Amino acid sequence: MSDISFLLLAFFLMVSNINTDSGLARRLPPPLPENVKPPEVKERNIFIVMVNKDDQLLFNTEYGNIRDLKARAKEFLGNPRNLPHFPEKNPTEIPYIGVYPVSKGVISLRNDRGTSYNMYLKVQNELTAAINEMRNELSQQVFHKSPYTELNDEQRKAIEQAIPMSISEAEPTKIGEKK
Repeated sequence: MSDISFLLLAFFLMVSNINTDSGLARRLPPPLPENVKPPEVKERNIFIVMVNKDDQLLFNTEYGNIRDLKARAKEFLGNPRNLPHFPEKNPTEIPYIGVYPVSKGVISLRNDRGTSYNMYLKVQNELTAAINEMRNELSQQVFHKSPYTELNDEQRKAIEQAIPMSISEAEPTKIGEKK
């Protein structure tokens, strides 16, 4: 009887799916050497997104809605009209694409400690969706394939180099609290 129960247990362990939690796809930058000063980032290259304890959004200095976040992030990072208050672009030679104007823009996300987890995830999803949409559009334009995740590894790396995941997240603090 114990052999049969062991075999049944082994069978169910092999054929069942074990749910694993998956986190947000973010990679921290490597630490700078102690003798190197961090690079200065121009104000025009930063899109500030703040979420307060009441789950209200602030884009740079104006209140906004979660429904507008993806469009605002795409407009900022893409800077389609080369506006002077949006980020600079750095023409970069990228394999498979050629010379492409890579945005120097960074989305700076800051949450209040009282921000709900649900709102935190909504903001993360909207920002990730904005970058993924931009990558899909470039993939369609250059390789005539969308989504970009269906490209081969080299093509996908080229798209990711052209449109980097430039999201910086500050440690949560209370509004008005000094660091």
